[in-house]
Amino acid sequence: MKDGDPTNGKHPTPMLDPLEDGPWPSFVKGLKRLRDEGSEGNRKMMNDLLGQLNHSYQEQLGFWKGGTVSVFGYGGGIIPRFSEVADKFPESKEFHTLRVMPPAGYHYTTDVLRKLCDIWERHGSGLIAFHGQSGDIMFQGCTTENTQKAFDELNELGFDLGGAGPALRTAMSCVGHARCEQSCYDEVRAHRTIINTLLDEMHRPALPYKFKFKFSGCANDCVNAIHRSDFAVIGTWRDDIKIDQDKVKEHIAEKGRKYTIDTVVSMCPTRAISLNDDDTLEIDNRSCVRCMHCINVMTKALSPGDDKGVSILVGGKRALKIGDLMGTMIIPFMKLETDEDFEKLTELAENMVEFFADNALEHERIGETIDRIGLPAFLEALGIDPDPNMVNHPRTSCFVRTDDFDDEAAKWFERKAHAAGMTVGSDTD
Repeated sequence: MKDGDPTNGKHPTPMLDPLEDGPWPSFVKGLKRLRDEGSEGNRKMMNDLLGQLNHSYQEQLGFWKGGTVSVFGYGGGIIPRFSEVADKFPESKEFHTLRVMPPAGYHYTTDVLRKLCDIWERHGSGLIAFHGQSGDIMFQGCTTENTQKAFDELNELGFDLGGAGPALRTAMSCVGHARCEQSCYDEVRAHRTIINTLLDEMHRPALPYKFKFKFSGCANDCVNAIHRSDFAVIGTWRDDIKIDQDKVKEHIAEKGRKYTIDTVVSMCPTRAISLNDDDTLEIDNRSCVRCMHCINVMTKALSPGDDKGVSILVGGKRALKIGDLMGTMIIPFMKLETDEDFEKLTELAENMVEFFADNALEHERIGETIDRIGLPAFLEALGIDPDPNMVNHPRTSCFVRTDDFDDEAAKWFERKAHAAGMTVGSDTD
């Protein structure tokens, strides 16, 4: 409904009304529905919120300012918002947001969802976002007085505040092995293990800037971990892709050879796939980069291998200091099945956060730290051996340094021998 008559107590919204048109969902419609159908307190708050938003569109300025709002025992998790035009819109003079951690994998029951909505109807505006860009449940629109009350009820239900400010941020994980056949590890366990271990870093901000973990079950990366997280755990495998040749032939019979060549063979980034004359597929697994494209197209014929694990990439981020960064490969492959495997992952995560806390500059993400000090220095500090898989692209300079080459070569052979269960003795006469 278009607003324009102030006599009914509703603020006119001529600048917002056009946003209700068109085929796409409209946040303006949602705000007006809360104003018209919510509880009495929520109606007043949403009415003034719409009025202030319309005022912002007219003036082309934002009229929110920050501040300090918290609950007992926590140093973060709440985004304070105070209105600079509270004299005109008093009911929305305080519109704080509670960032609440969702369950790993985003698993909810309808009963829990109803209880969450009821809590926010009582103590907030009724406006909830599942989920914000941060991965949190965003409970938007709360007064300072009701912040503690809302948190207490959410906490009693089993939920906790997420991260905000220079701290460990709320982690994200895909639905993973609960529903997806492409999953290569237990994402939920990895997610909860790391976050439970580092929870103090989230609730009591003490880092140079934000640090975020994300967990994707395969290289499809449904939670955008590689380019939107500081520590990305990506499911992968190191043996051969499994091929069901009968299903391959069924796919070709249904779609045709040209379709298969155009959408599978030609689209392989390393040209690792070939189609034989008898309509069977052949894959050069040494050249395969596990990008998932062929598996996504031929889901019945192709599937991940049996020797599954994870790759770990560090340093993904959006803009600011040096622009967007994709994650840098740090651990090409790690098994993640036993308790010892998860302890190893947790130890690496703890060391990474500790290094970041000690060495990053203020307002610097870990990807920018690596860019500043160099990848070799970063690997040395964390005790990680260099690996060819860490190379982003071939060098563009023909000049190389061979300092200590013999010593480094000896160390490399020693590491390989140790990994193979062999011992390397020193030569004695």
